[in-house]
Amino acid sequence: MDYQRFAVQFSLASLIGLTAATASVLAVAKPAPHMQAKISMSAARALAQKAFPGTIVKAELERERGGSGLRYSFDMRKGNSWHEVGVDAMTGQVLENSREGANPKD
Repeated sequence: MDYQRFAVQFSLASLIGLTAATASVLAVAKPAPHMQAKISMSAARALAQKAFPGTIVKAELERERGGSGLRYSFDMRKGNSWHEVGVDAMTGQVLENSREGANPKD
């Protein structure tokens, strides 16, 4: 009985260790989004402000459908008007320039 318990515990510990090692390798294998972007954040900011001349309140690099799948997203404000401007991080193409409501989402 003790041998069976030991075998089960050893198997579980090995499986957990193998899972952790695999996750580490996968995390290293996929570069961070900012390392994949061909367009810099500052260049994307300039393109966004050209598309909608306002103040950038929030900026982020995210994976999202459309274009290359990697985009800079800017929440922008001009007076009481809010816009979300999306710039493709690989090509610099403006993918979105849409009006937001009075309380833009986070």
